[in-house]
Amino acid sequence: MEQLWLPSLDYLKDVLKFDLISVVDILIVAFVMYKLTLLIKGTRAVQLIKGLAVLVIATAVTSLFNLYTINWLLRQAMTALVVALPVVFQPELRRALEKLGRGKFLAHPTLVPGEINWSKIITEITRAAAVLAKNRTGALIVVERETGLVEHIDTGVKIDGILSAEFLVNIFIPKTPLHDGAVIIRGDRVAAAACFLPLSENPYLTSDLGTRHRAGIGITEHSDAVAIIISEETGTISLAVEGALTRNLDEAALQGRLIELLNGRSANTLSALWPRR
Repeated sequence: MEQLWLPSLDYLKDVLKFDLISVVDILIVAFVMYKLTLLIKGTRAVQLIKGLAVLVIATAVTSLFNLYTINWLLRQAMTALVVALPVVFQPELRRALEKLGRGKFLAHPTLVPGEINWSKIITEITRAAAVLAKNRTGALIVVERETGLVEHIDTGVKIDGILSAEFLVNIFIPKTPLHDGAVIIRGDRVAAAACFLPLSENPYLTSDLGTRHRAGIGITEHSDAVAIIISEETGTISLAVEGALTRNLDEAALQGRLIELLNGRSANTLSALWPRR
């Protein structure tokens, strides 16, 4: 009669110990990856990672179909990117180290709740721009879209207030603490005020454009944000998107452009991309 093999007690203890350690190890790695994912949400890193994913897929496809020349070029590009990654992701790496040093890496961010009423947002921004232009009050209002602006929000004073025309007008009253700098709008909230933005390096801009206009153009060169600029000297309304500036807009024209650029967007998608920090 064949004798059945029964595992010893020591053997069972070793197996259970190994399995428990493996589970804990996997959970820790999954948690760290989850926190890193939350960290890059709301930043340009999301688009950069998508670009890297496209390169990886393209490399695999060219290898599958024996496109040797294109595959070689893509592999060389991937090799160069390995060296360039620390430079490309420098803001995200710096933010991660800062949060780790401050003990905020494990903080739990919340998402923007509910759906976003873009029609109301556009109405409030348009009303505010009209009042600011009438009073010749200089202002720079940036509306975040797909590309996150967390690194620029961190340079200003965080507000997280409900968006309204009166609120925006009040922020830009001269000689008040928050009037100098840009207001960044995230969804239906004023995320921050007095924010510093990168200036445009376009050499073909006319010399009559001041720092406020160059900052509005600059942020749209670095992201897909929409910037509304009100000139303090002339009271004219301008709109910058994708590095291009449209000047001398009236209230109706501004509203039409904002409807074209913002309305009809998916609130659920935007909420998923916007961790509040």
